[in-house]
Amino acid sequence: MVDVPPLVLDRGSGRPLSVQLADALRAATVGGVLRPGDRLPSTRELAVALRVSRTVTAAAYDQLLAEGWADGRRGVGTFVVGAQTAAAAPSPARPAAPRVVAAPIELRAGAPCLEVLDRSAWRRAWRAAGDPAPDAGPEPAADPGFQRAVTDHLLRHRGLAALPDDVLATAGTSAAVAEVARLLPPGSRVGVEDPGYQRVLGALRDAGVTVVPLPVDRDGLVVDAVPTGLAAVYCTPAHQYPLGRRLSAARRLGLVARARAEGWWVLEDDYDGELRYDVAPLPLLGALGPDVAVHLGTSSKIVSPTLGVGWVVAPPDLRAALVARRTATGTRPARAGQRVFAALAGSGDLARHLRRLRRELVVRREQVLAAVAAGGAHAEGDPAGAHVLVPLPDRAAEEGVIAAAAADGVAVDGLGRHWTGPGPHAAGLVVGFAAPTRADLGRALPVLTRALCDV
Repeated sequence: MVDVPPLVLDRGSGRPLSVQLADALRAATVGGVLRPGDRLPSTRELAVALRVSRTVTAAAYDQLLAEGWADGRRGVGTFVVGAQTAAAAPSPARPAAPRVVAAPIELRAGAPCLEVLDRSAWRRAWRAAGDPAPDAGPEPAADPGFQRAVTDHLLRHRGLAALPDDVLATAGTSAAVAEVARLLPPGSRVGVEDPGYQRVLGALRDAGVTVVPLPVDRDGLVVDAVPTGLAAVYCTPAHQYPLGRRLSAARRLGLVARARAEGWWVLEDDYDGELRYDVAPLPLLGALGPDVAVHLGTSSKIVSPTLGVGWVVAPPDLRAALVARRTATGTRPARAGQRVFAALAGSGDLARHLRRLRRELVVRREQVLAAVAAGGAHAEGDPAGAHVLVPLPDRAAEEGVIAAAAADGVAVDGLGRHWTGPGPHAAGLVVGFAAPTRADLGRALPVLTRALCDV
């Protein structure tokens, strides 16, 4: 039986209450509030609810039964039939359905390669994550299983030795940066790579800090150009985004030394550090300077943003401040994604996935390099991650290639939108190759080649 919608009966009008009730039920059916098949209350129940006599409700039901709006079934009840037998008011002409436009093939960086994700392993991990009992209260730091999984992952794949208690769960890199930024004193200045990751810049500005652009060259962040008076420096040393270079060993040491001497944090975004294809990665800043480095990782690039989870390994004082703020504000990352990640890692499925992912992306990268070369251009960047940089002569050429590719159904990102400071700026394309299926990548690369040839 359905709950009957509010029915207003005007006892002061001259119209019989039974007629008013029948009209109200009829209108509720026409309006879709009552639907065909809904069981109406008995005449006695409705009379009690409306504070009228049963004679009123019985007369209203008799009227609806006679008109075909309702159907009575002996011993079962009265059911809504619908308005199909009534003369309905003419409905206005429906507008023409919008033309469905196929989504472009994504050659923009940032999305994971889902084609190599074992869906059986994915389902197993979600089932395993549901095995523990539901949480009775919040956990502002992290799920213990997630902490153990992350420490093992960092040691195996990134060479960073950490204890489980060193790890806090996050809702992703940008969210973690925003959390740290909100702990900084009012008016703080934070240095960021230029060009750099615009989403983090947005998170910093939203947290109320001043962003200071820092130059980047072929060896990564130019440490000597970092001004004094900063509260933190955000960087992507393993695979600079979007230029694709890694921070040299000498500059890593210099950055940590300056952070110690001047008292600021180094926010190390290791967004795709697991994805190197040539040699072992250089030591993490988190290993070189655990007292000043805030190591940030994410599952979004290596697994899926569906998990909505990342991690931070930070000095004890900063970890305590983050947990205290989470406790005071009630903010915390959800544990479901943490438990799925832990299940993937604990079963060995995450390690197997990373091996498949590296093999796949090596092949895709070679295909992109060949397509770029066929277009008369060249690609830059270390053999790592899931994007390359294609330098172009100027901003007009950049916009032209983007427009030409878009006209053929391929979305490509330009370097221009990643700059923060005043120009002049270099132009180019930031070409990602993880998101498309193999078939879509095969269709998209000839489009990119043609667009480059037209420059």
